[in-house]
Amino acid sequence: MSTTATTPLHGITRVRQEPKRRLLTVSRAWDVTPRMRRVEFTSPDLADFESPSPDDHIKLFVPDANAPSGISARDYTPRMFDTGRCMLAIDFALHEAGPATAWALSAAPGDALQVGGPRGSTVLTDDFDYYVLIGDETALPSIGRRVEGLRGDVPVLTVVIINGPEEVQRFDTKADWRPSWVYRSTDKADDAALRQAMSALTLPHGDGYVWIAAEARTARSLRDYWLLDRGHPKPWVKSGGYWIAGQPGASEKHDS
Repeated sequence: MSTTATTPLHGITRVRQEPKRRLLTVSRAWDVTPRMRRVEFTSPDLADFESPSPDDHIKLFVPDANAPSGISARDYTPRMFDTGRCMLAIDFALHEAGPATAWALSAAPGDALQVGGPRGSTVLTDDFDYYVLIGDETALPSIGRRVEGLRGDVPVLTVVIINGPEEVQRFDTKADWRPSWVYRSTDKADDAALRQAMSALTLPHGDGYVWIAAEARTARSLRDYWLLDRGHPKPWVKSGGYWIAGQPGASEKHDS
């Protein structure tokens, strides 16, 4: 694999944007799987929307009767967008009751919602020899977007824990996608089940980028597995706690 002075090998660029607020209107909503609901929005405000990274987050300002202001902010991944059509779609993992989940479950055409961002992005050059993407249902919007956007034939291994076969998703991609679906069980914690599945992976040769997102404690455990047990290069591991058990709306960043 070659590189040039202007395109460094495995470059990671931080991009900052002004977190512009936009008023969106629901155009349709449907269940991708029993526990994943997709809401599609349209708005002329989306004509200049930018989201350069698959793991970007935007703020959704949803009604919340328990919040002092009546509104709560929640982070979500832009699952797909089309500025030409002024369209944005967001997937809601229905893993926990909360104001965003409640809003998504009742979302109907014509409903309005304010969003803000994304504020910043971490953009990779797509020149790794392979990718490993790991997480739970909350990671699937980012995983799906990255799998769909990778260059042709590059190996991408995904390991995702879900409730059962009804939650399996399919992604259209030119990459060499190798999915592993782990079905959740009552006798094994998510991190243990994912560790077991990861230990069975046969990794391609070369340099790999590892991305992890799940409940915060699980994500930390999986990050430690890659750094300590497998000795993966620290700059090529990114992890985040997309949610924290018992703390609605909380998240945790712990990039390597």
